[in-house]
Amino acid sequence: MTNIVYGVWDGVAYDHRHRDASLPDEVSLKGLDVFDAGNKIRAFIGDRGFFVFDPHVSLIDAFWHYMNKAADQSCGKCTPCRMGTVLVRDALDALRHGETPAISFDDMLALSRQMTDTSLCGLGLTCAKSLTAALEKFRDVFEEEAKMGPAPEQNGMVYVTAPCIEACPSKINVPQYIDYIRDGKPEHSLGVILQKYPMAATCGRVCVRFCEMACRRNLVDEAVGIKTLKRYVADYQTRTHALQFSKDLIAEPLPASMRVAVVGAGPAGVSCAYHLLLHGYHVDIFEEMPQAGGMAAIGIPSYRLPKDVLLSEMDIITALGGNFQFGQKLGRDFSIDGLFGKGYRAVFLGLGCQEGTQLGVKDEDPSLGGYESGIGFLLKVHDHVAGIKKVELKGEVVVVGGGNVAMDCIRSAIRMGASRVHLVYRRTKTDMPADQEEIEAAEKEGIIFHYLNNPTKVLSENGKIVGIELVEMRQTEVDARGRRNVVPMPGTEHTLRCNTIIAAIGQQVRAGALTPEDGVSLNKWRCVDVDKTTLLTSRPGVFAGGDCASGPSTLIHAMANGLKAARAIDDWIRLGEVRFFPRSRMRQILSDNRLLVEDCVEVPVRSEYRVHHPELDPEVRRQMFEEVEQPISAEEAYKEAKRCMRCFRLYSVITDRPIPPSHS
Repeated sequence: MTNIVYGVWDGVAYDHRHRDASLPDEVSLKGLDVFDAGNKIRAFIGDRGFFVFDPHVSLIDAFWHYMNKAADQSCGKCTPCRMGTVLVRDALDALRHGETPAISFDDMLALSRQMTDTSLCGLGLTCAKSLTAALEKFRDVFEEEAKMGPAPEQNGMVYVTAPCIEACPSKINVPQYIDYIRDGKPEHSLGVILQKYPMAATCGRVCVRFCEMACRRNLVDEAVGIKTLKRYVADYQTRTHALQFSKDLIAEPLPASMRVAVVGAGPAGVSCAYHLLLHGYHVDIFEEMPQAGGMAAIGIPSYRLPKDVLLSEMDIITALGGNFQFGQKLGRDFSIDGLFGKGYRAVFLGLGCQEGTQLGVKDEDPSLGGYESGIGFLLKVHDHVAGIKKVELKGEVVVVGGGNVAMDCIRSAIRMGASRVHLVYRRTKTDMPADQEEIEAAEKEGIIFHYLNNPTKVLSENGKIVGIELVEMRQTEVDARGRRNVVPMPGTEHTLRCNTIIAAIGQQVRAGALTPEDGVSLNKWRCVDVDKTTLLTSRPGVFAGGDCASGPSTLIHAMANGLKAARAIDDWIRLGEVRFFPRSRMRQILSDNRLLVEDCVEVPVRSEYRVHHPELDPEVRRQMFEEVEQPISAEEAYKEAKRCMRCFRLYSVITDRPIPPSHS
């Protein structure tokens, strides 16, 4: 709880300049005491109101900074926002310099109300709400400041975001890249994505779409097809375009001694290498496999991610100066000590999780014929499709699990020749962590789902799988966390006959990948123990990210870790410590107070359902590994981009001291 001087939040006025006991005394927003170490927050402005914690804050100057950013972000497509933000900004600017504004406070209030009532996107509808409240409730503060002449210079920052941006692990400016599509500039759209990672076409195919889950268009009809639009701009541009955009971002090359080693060429390692190269470092990527991409290359089937698409994006790393060293396994061909001995300034571990987790049931034996781990099976599928080693799959297959790896296994098994494929999951369909689109695709392809069933025993004869024993589960009552658990129902045991069992319930870092001599600690889950802010391990100069640090996660999380690690490594090498991230601090404030989650602004739009990728017919595609989803047209991309409501929100802090500069 933070004591306030005055302010308005969600329509409730707080005024303790004269200690009015009838008004609320404290605001429940958390984390508004200091911004960074010893730097007190003097005022906070958001889309739902504002608070002043220091009576000496200049409200005119604070709102000028806020409205200046609003004017800068306006798309200009509707008059209230295009003109209103500029007129109000200029009036506040005149006042803060002790000059007479072109419009009065009454005019300013009328314009603020008009923007809030009539703008056509989320930015226009929200950017003047706090100013309206300030002018309505605290006009006397503005008038008194205007009499005092020029306002003092104030420290602080204004943060621009949206629900989709905050939901994205990589914090891509989604509305901005959609704006560029709507404006007929897909090449600029790709440039926005490449600021965060090089794997735009890959992510446009396999991302799990946290952004779409947060999209406020869900309250109207369907989320904007953000992933679909990402794939469109990535496919629309050639590899040459993508490479040129990346080269435009690159800094001056550093001396040859500024070398960093990246261990693992999966999404985390590639992303880390990409951003280090953009910073000017010389980067070597050590990879055990004969190709780059990690699990994206060998664990995601071609019907979702064609290998030529992924490999073309790996080529960007080489073109930027990165050096892949394939067939190099940590602990066998090199060590962390050896890397530092060769002059590398820092090491990033992007090892991934390439060892499956067993079911933990009676008579389970990985050596049985027909027993597979989820990740092991997908590796065999990769080799089969690539023509490296043919694999035959006959009879019935049971896959146990509910995540995207399980979905890839069941959909691959049917393509590999299985007569029937079953998916066993211990909870309900709504509880499945897999992407809903993947579940629906599997249903169309004839996969048989067994919900609320759990394996209890593996059945075998003569060293081969012949079936699996299951028990039915039931849901318990909702617990204190709002979740239902599941428990077995005695007497419901039954047998499901099959020739192959695939355990797709999890992955872990391969045993022995790191040894005590490496000086890198593991946690109780056998993941690399890292500082969450810096991704620094227990060994100075060694950083880690992606699945090996977090456990099995998503491609977009891994790439976000690569970006975070690259920034931390850059600081570590140049400064000896990792700098403060102002934007991360603002995100923490928003997250702690659920400011975007509880957003309730209504944008006036008509229902218009999203554009979907054309797909191969289920009866055709279940027999082949050709890409299922087909491209959309430029016309369809434009139509989908127009559905974005531009839910930009502005949040501002005024602080005692200057805020340290951000990385980006």
